[in-house]
Amino acid sequence: MPKVMKTLTLSIVIPVYNDKNYLINCLESIAKQTVMPSEVIVVDNNSTDGTATVARKYSFVRVIQEKKRGVVYARDAGFNSATSDIIGRIDSDTVLPNNWVERVHAFYADTINRKAALTGGCYFYNVRTPHLAGWWQGQIAFRYNRLLMGHYILFGSNMAFTRKQWLRVRSQVCHETDVHEDLDLAIHLHRLGYKVTYHESLKVGVVMRRVRSRRDELWDNIMWWPKTLKRHGKKTWVFGWLGAVFFYATSPIVPLAEKLARAVGRPPMPD
Repeated sequence: MPKVMKTLTLSIVIPVYNDKNYLINCLESIAKQTVMPSEVIVVDNNSTDGTATVARKYSFVRVIQEKKRGVVYARDAGFNSATSDIIGRIDSDTVLPNNWVERVHAFYADTINRKAALTGGCYFYNVRTPHLAGWWQGQIAFRYNRLLMGHYILFGSNMAFTRKQWLRVRSQVCHETDVHEDLDLAIHLHRLGYKVTYHESLKVGVVMRRVRSRRDELWDNIMWWPKTLKRHGKKTWVFGWLGAVFFYATSPIVPLAEKLARAVGRPPMPD
């Protein structure tokens, strides 16, 4: 008799902290999937705005708590609680295309990809040029980083990997709260021999929150990029710093006034 391949299961993990205004659209996009995930885990990282209450309104969601503050700790709690063969990771502001789960399933249906992690790009749905900004972010985050590191990064709002990969890598990932935890994860998976596959067409909608909150927060966040590379002994971190500055200076999502303020060494004016 021909061997019947097992249909893999998929868990989606969503770390959250005071995200109720974003989480509704995220969970609605999951509810509209052409193929539903096996489970959805929302990890509440000490929210005070009723985020967990919003999550519990959806019957397909399981809410767990992580008291230690930091997205990396919430992420780990979700990954450790996931029971499926595949773990998908998105953020509370992620809006998935209707076929996201179906496409992740299709990727891992090919047994060759069982030793690969999957990631994709985004568009920013709260800025004036959402697709242009997303394309530009993709060129820097994925294309340029590949030149610096020899492999693609993982994007925290849009990624998937197997549970076996997580069980192998979880004792090695870093837990500093001022490095990019998704970039860190990609580095450690690659060091274990796993490939990071980037599908540019696998785009999700996300919010460029740092433009809408505190303007200089975007600069600080961008500077975590070369810091993460340096933390992992990448001599190309200097080029990461140059790339971060270039991205900031040319990005269509950064207001001109902020660029000028940064260029002359002054803090941006508060909103």
